[in-house]
Amino acid sequence: MADRVLVATSRYYEKITLELEAGANEVLQAAGAIVETIEVPGAFEVPGVIAMAADSAKYDGYIALGCVIRGETSHYDYVCGESARGLMTLSVDRRLAIGYGILTVENQDQAWVRADRQQKNKGKDAAEACLSMLRLRKQFVR
Repeated sequence: MADRVLVATSRYYEKITLELEAGANEVLQAAGAIVETIEVPGAFEVPGVIAMAADSAKYDGYIALGCVIRGETSHYDYVCGESARGLMTLSVDRRLAIGYGILTVENQDQAWVRADRQQKNKGKDAAEACLSMLRLRKQFVR
């Protein structure tokens, strides 16, 4: 049976996140996963929507995608830290298979290098992490 994966994407930096999504979708399609994508306003909201989706028991795994670029205030630190903490809490407490693909960078050039499928392709990495965690979970849950 195919894995059902929700891709939760912050569209705040749309060009960057569309490239992350494309990298993730290539991996998921090759794996035969059933994929659904949901958009959220920003990276801060990604853990919340994954928690809501997990309550539905509709998905086997989740991929968190987004981009946070450092600005002039401490807002960056809060968004990065709290979105990462929220996802880790879901992963550990609820044993969710989550691929982490929220970029935390200093500028758009760094973001593009990490998102670009011809360069670091972090969307691909997040999808591979999710699928790997799904395989590992299947070893423990029968």
